[in-house]
Amino acid sequence: MANGPKAPADPIDARLVRKLADILTETGLSEIEVEHAGLKIRVAKTLTAAPLVQYAADPPPAPVAAAAAAPAAPAPAAAPAAPTRAAGDVVKSPMVGTVYLQPQPGADPFVKVGDTVTTGQTLFIVEAMKTMNPIPAPKGGRVVEILIADAQPVEFGELLAVIE
Repeated sequence: MANGPKAPADPIDARLVRKLADILTETGLSEIEVEHAGLKIRVAKTLTAAPLVQYAADPPPAPVAAAAAAPAAPAPAAAPAAPTRAAGDVVKSPMVGTVYLQPQPGADPFVKVGDTVTTGQTLFIVEAMKTMNPIPAPKGGRVVEILIADAQPVEFGELLAVIE
């Protein structure tokens, strides 16, 4: 009996994927990406679904054909206007974490709407991996809007405040 060619071994280690998912849960991160020897594994979680595992070597999923077309719903009489943001420079979160408006519970906030700030003044703290990271004002000016709430989770690049 002749041996045929061996099937290639699965390059994805399921234990590694599970370990990465466990790290997400333990650390509170929303995603993690690992690359080694040409293999790239990205594990991300969403608030409403199980962790998403995506492999760079996999082709993108094929679009799903729509089932039967549903009857069109009547359009609302007036669509609500999109929320407007105050004019000025936005301060964005430099990392994923939890934002705090004051240095400790019960203390006064670093800044309030209407306060004048100087370049480098601490506006907020973002806790990431149990480290408190001060978020400085990128420029001097007046705080015209604070776009987040205390102890709110934030993503990288999420808008925190507007300074004019």
